[in-house]
Amino acid sequence: MTKLTETQTTILSAGAQRRDNIAMPLPKGLHGAAAKMVVTKMIDHGWLQEVDADLRRSEPLWRETGDGHGTTLAITDAGLLAIGIEPVVVQTMAAIRKNANIAPAPKPPTPRAGTKQALLIALLQAPEGATMEAIIAATNWQAHTARGVISGALKKKLGLVVTSEKDLRRGRVYRISQPD
Repeated sequence: MTKLTETQTTILSAGAQRRDNIAMPLPKGLHGAAAKMVVTKMIDHGWLQEVDADLRRSEPLWRETGDGHGTTLAITDAGLLAIGIEPVVVQTMAAIRKNANIAPAPKPPTPRAGTKQALLIALLQAPEGATMEAIIAATNWQAHTARGVISGALKKKLGLVVTSEKDLRRGRVYRISQPD
């Protein structure tokens, strides 16, 4: 096993802590021919590799390829092993960081028992449904309030499927139908 210089250790250690194990930027004070010599030696050992730079994510460039694109330096599994880090650990940490940014699915709201909203749901779940007059009589709401609760609370917040149809005898009848 080759002994790492202080500069090589610094490059690999810093890169191991970055997203996608990007080794750029190099340590301060390392530029020009010295940087090229160190990086070339590390590429020869298999500790670094040149990869296409994702300019949309503002990844730092190692060199430009001349066609409007560039490359950056990434640490290989051998480079991680050279500083004593298991590649599996790095992949696991990357997955943890990625999944930490994903918010858990919100818990769907559930109606409370004994409220006017629960009474409205019971009326609408009846096989015969409910007319606006029956809803107004049961809840003591005005018609616009009942329609707002059906549209806002039941449909949008609770995700219930409320249908309405014209009945020649009773007028407009509202029902909660089962989703397909």
